[in-house]
Amino acid sequence: MIIRKMFKFESAHIVRGCSTVKCRSSLHGHSYKVELLFESNFLDNGQMVYDFGLMKQNMKALIESFDHSIAIWSEDSKEYIEDMKKHSSRWVVIPVSPSAEQFSRVIFILIDKLLELTTTVNGEKEVKLNSVIAHETDTGYAQAFREDAYSLNMGLIDLDDIIFSSEVQNSWHDSKLFEKIKNKEKFINPKSV
Repeated sequence: MIIRKMFKFESAHIVRGCSTVKCRSSLHGHSYKVELLFESNFLDNGQMVYDFGLMKQNMKALIESFDHSIAIWSEDSKEYIEDMKKHSSRWVVIPVSPSAEQFSRVIFILIDKLLELTTTVNGEKEVKLNSVIAHETDTGYAQAFREDAYSLNMGLIDLDDIIFSSEVQNSWHDSKLFEKIKNKEKFINPKSV
C-alpha cells in the first residue's frame, strides 16, 4: 500500500543552465507542493501504514526549511552566493541546481535518512519512502524514486554538502536536527502526538 502526505512551501531560486532565459538569469520564486509517498505491505496498531501525525514532526521541519528561503546551488558564482546570504536570513545551499528535479532528490534523501534513523513504537513495519514529488507549479512537477535520489549520473547529494542557515536551524523544534541526522543519531517516534 502507498500513502501520501503533502507539504507546501514558498521558495526562491535561479536555475542556471536551463533553456528558459528568465529562469536561468533572474531570481524568482514558486509555491511548491511536496508529496511524500510511503509504502509498506503491513499496517500498524492503528491500521495505518504510518500515522500522518508523525510526519508533522521532523519531516515537516526539514521540508519547511525551504519555506521563505532562497535555494542556492553551491556551484553558482561566489558573488551571487554571498549576496544571497547577505540579503536573506533564510537560505539553503545544496550541491545540485535547485530545479524541481533536484528538489525532489534532495528532499528524498533528507526524509529517507530521517526515516532510516527513526525507531517506531506503534507496530509500524517495513515502511519505506517510495518517492517524492516536487510540484514547482500547478502544471509541472518532478518525481524522484530511490534510484534517482542516489544516482551519480544526476549529481551526488551528500548530506555534508547541504547547509542550512542559522535562521533555518533556529526555526526547528530541535536546532540540532540536521546535525543529528548527519551523525546518524537515533530518533524515537512519540507514542502519541
